[in-house]
Amino acid sequence: MNIFRHAQFEISCAKPSGLPRGGAPEVAFAGRSNAGKSSAINTIVGHTRLAYVSKTPGRTQLINVFRMRNGAALIDLPGYGYAKVPEEVRRDWVRLLEHYLARRQNLVGLVLIMDSRHPLRELDWQMIEWFAPSGRPIHCLLTKSDKLTKQEQALTLREVTGQLAGYEGRVTVQLFSSLKKTGIDEVGKVVGAWLPAAADADPDADADDIGDDIGDD
Repeated sequence: MNIFRHAQFEISCAKPSGLPRGGAPEVAFAGRSNAGKSSAINTIVGHTRLAYVSKTPGRTQLINVFRMRNGAALIDLPGYGYAKVPEEVRRDWVRLLEHYLARRQNLVGLVLIMDSRHPLRELDWQMIEWFAPSGRPIHCLLTKSDKLTKQEQALTLREVTGQLAGYEGRVTVQLFSSLKKTGIDEVGKVVGAWLPAAADADPDADADDIGDDIGDD
């Protein structure tokens, strides 16, 4: 069963203070601006236009919240690594992303989107190395796998899995294709296993309690 199917848009916010309150578990989706994150989200939820898809990378400038039927939320974070925006805007995006990932108590795990043709670039490694010490799991979606041959897919999956072996199972990897709609069930099973971990979350917890800005100059 696809736990993401029929997710509904709830809110977009430019600041963590705008995020929903309460203790419902959240699964974050992050990735480089050109890795196909919005297309992956649309495919996973079975809705062609739930997450905005643009030919111009970097259009997701807000945190977008999509509520799933089980009460958990899918969190679409701003893409990272796209430099063709004003520096001040780019810093705001980074601060917003760090704010959420570092302080959000509802967060149970991270789905990291990477183009299967260009996986584990510098910023992807930085994200993994920065987030992994939190103890929460990371699941890597190698998107656009339809652009690789079967042999290339197998090789890429083996190489990426091998490079992440040092994380001892805390970082998992799979192939994914929005065009061919492959990998949907696999990501659903992985993420579904994360959600019970949040069952003990305090429903009265103040989800807005995120502290001061991270990375102030």
